[in-house]
Amino acid sequence: MSLTPQKRFWTEATPRPEPDGFGVSLDTRPLKTPAGATLIVPTEALAAAIAAEWNAIDGAIRPDELHLTRAANSAIDRIAPDPGPVIDAIAEYGGSDLLCYRAAEPEALAERQAAGWDPWLAWSARELHAPLIAVTGIAHQQQPGPSLAALHAATAAYTPFALAGLYGLVSLSGSLILGLAVARGALPAEEAWALARIDETWQAEQWGLDAEAEAMAAAARADFLGSARLLTLLD
Repeated sequence: MSLTPQKRFWTEATPRPEPDGFGVSLDTRPLKTPAGATLIVPTEALAAAIAAEWNAIDGAIRPDELHLTRAANSAIDRIAPDPGPVIDAIAEYGGSDLLCYRAAEPEALAERQAAGWDPWLAWSARELHAPLIAVTGIAHQQQPGPSLAALHAATAAYTPFALAGLYGLVSLSGSLILGLAVARGALPAEEAWALARIDETWQAEQWGLDAEAEAMAAAARADFLGSARLLTLLD
């Protein structure tokens, strides 16, 4: 049985001040999270952007188009009550970071990976005090314990809303280092996405584009950029 998407029932979504931050009203109704909590975010800019998402809906409500709303829901319902598991899940990517696993061949791909990824491993060592070991192949490489501890501490410093954005950046790219670089303003999100897609871009150049894979990549890119935008709206 298919479920019919709910249709737009409001005239205008507007941000509104709350004692603990900013909410969003759909006409006179406060926007709620899936768990039933009133959606309250820490900045007016984020509330305005969420309201804009709802105002852009024309017809059926499609949750996959509400990037900021979904992230805010996650921050409120899932992360804020107990940030520890999400912090651990994000930090765990440091032990198997995309940037550390390189192709042995073809040489041109290995060179492209090195040119794109080596500067960000150097950044991790310099800025995060977390040097990581890069290897060829897919066999697991144990990373230095102090580096993993430093990456965990860097992750744990974020608020629940920032963790929601960081989780998207890291899980979609496969790289904690790229995610932290974007979150810290050291790397533009578009550039980070291109770096995370070096292997896929190479394959497409060699064998052509697959329509289904391209559509999935476009959706993932939209979520990645939405996660990065969430972080900028928290400032």
